[in-house]
Amino acid sequence: MSATTLPRNTNQALGIGQYAIDFMASGDPAESVRARTTLFHTDSVLCGVSALALGTNAPRVLREEALGYPTKKTGACVFGSRRRVAPEKAIVANCAAVREWDSNGTNFGYNPALGHTAGEFGHNDFYPVAIAAAHVAQLDGATALRGMIAIDEIRGRLAEVFSLKTYKIDHVVHGAIASAAVYGAMLGATAEEIESAIGMVVAHYIPWRAIRAGKQLSDSKGASAAISAEVAVLSMLRSMRGFLGPRDIFRNPECMFRQFEKTKGDSPFDLVLGFSGEDFAVMGMHFKLGLYEHQSAGALQGLINLIVANPTLLSAPAEIATIRISAYEPAFGIIGDPAKRDPKTRQSADHSMLYIVSTLLRKAIDTHENAGPQGLPVTSDEWWKEIMLAPYDYSAEAINDPRTRELMAKVAFAHGGAEYDHRYPDGIPTSIVIEMRDGTKFDSGLIMYPAGHARNTTADLAGILARKFQLLGRLGIEKPKRAIKQLEKLEQLSPKQMRSLYNVDLLDRGSFE
Repeated sequence: MSATTLPRNTNQALGIGQYAIDFMASGDPAESVRARTTLFHTDSVLCGVSALALGTNAPRVLREEALGYPTKKTGACVFGSRRRVAPEKAIVANCAAVREWDSNGTNFGYNPALGHTAGEFGHNDFYPVAIAAAHVAQLDGATALRGMIAIDEIRGRLAEVFSLKTYKIDHVVHGAIASAAVYGAMLGATAEEIESAIGMVVAHYIPWRAIRAGKQLSDSKGASAAISAEVAVLSMLRSMRGFLGPRDIFRNPECMFRQFEKTKGDSPFDLVLGFSGEDFAVMGMHFKLGLYEHQSAGALQGLINLIVANPTLLSAPAEIATIRISAYEPAFGIIGDPAKRDPKTRQSADHSMLYIVSTLLRKAIDTHENAGPQGLPVTSDEWWKEIMLAPYDYSAEAINDPRTRELMAKVAFAHGGAEYDHRYPDGIPTSIVIEMRDGTKFDSGLIMYPAGHARNTTADLAGILARKFQLLGRLGIEKPKRAIKQLEKLEQLSPKQMRSLYNVDLLDRGSFE
């Protein structure tokens, strides 16, 4: 059996529960699936520990909260500690840290082979759920990795069949459903208990995208996945103690799914979940090669392509007249929001196309000034490694850098229209044209699959990620090489080794905020 199909006229909540139990017992994902998930997990941990080391607010607050809920026998660990705490508290703390930089994996809910192209966003934020379950149940690394694959599969396939953002619901709902199911399966819950927990999640805890709206964003944006994972696990624990949530929630006529997409009694969608082989949702998920909103990846690749082909661009930045960027919806709506033309906070700067592209260009200009034309990177891969956007590129000092602000004033960001829109979410259709004062134009052409995109076949992904891991590891951990090596061999770890996986020596670099 390569996949499990849950038709819309069945009890899909119960089906997800049984799938999670069966997958944890005998699912057989290919080595490529396990390796890619291990990379995403390593990426997420290094994002998390560096955010803690730089004193970011939400991760710090939630970690301190978690340490206030110690447990004597069972429990899970937060980053940088051996102390066992209530698992849902470890989960909310660790998920918040993972997500804080908005630099870990992304999915766009696109599976044309099945006609499932709802295009919902999602991120690899929920791995701490599987790690916490492994801590509580004393499971090995191979089992934890299987749990991570199952979480990505459930949330990833839900993203393919139901677009939450269309109805202003936050995308973390899909991750919450997956978290409840897999946490329960890893702790020995029955399918009925998992169904009950999923019912509670959907009935009680639906977050609106209000957390992502506003002129300047707050901690709630970065911690959304964490808070939803916390309540998902709480729901699962309550269900295992006997609490009964609403049954058959996807077909419930009053549930969120059927309220927004009317049916005559069925769920709005069929759901196909991978069980063996290579066809898993994680294989279509994308890496971020630094800190930036993923919707800007096409523009970043276009800019780097222009620099590689025309390095003289960097020798006279004052001669740049305009930088025109064209992209698709929802990129234009999300990172082209007029309020983000003048970002004041990190959370707004990393969702500002003008700021992201201008900062990358400013770093390239600095590289040219410091290295000279003979010492410049030559290839796209080398440029990605050299000017990768890092946490300090979103500090208050960086946000107000006058050179960056001068470049931002030259950027015109436009919606490319139907020509761009119909190519998303297959790719990230974007183009960038730099025009000089003398009228010379440098045109990137249409960028579809930038480095980091699952369909990109040209970038040295392993090499660029290794650079990212080193950069974030040095920021966050006393001995980063040892920690990275341990993360990369996750599948081989014993239960004892798993208990200390997150117990890295965190650095204290003061408050980033």
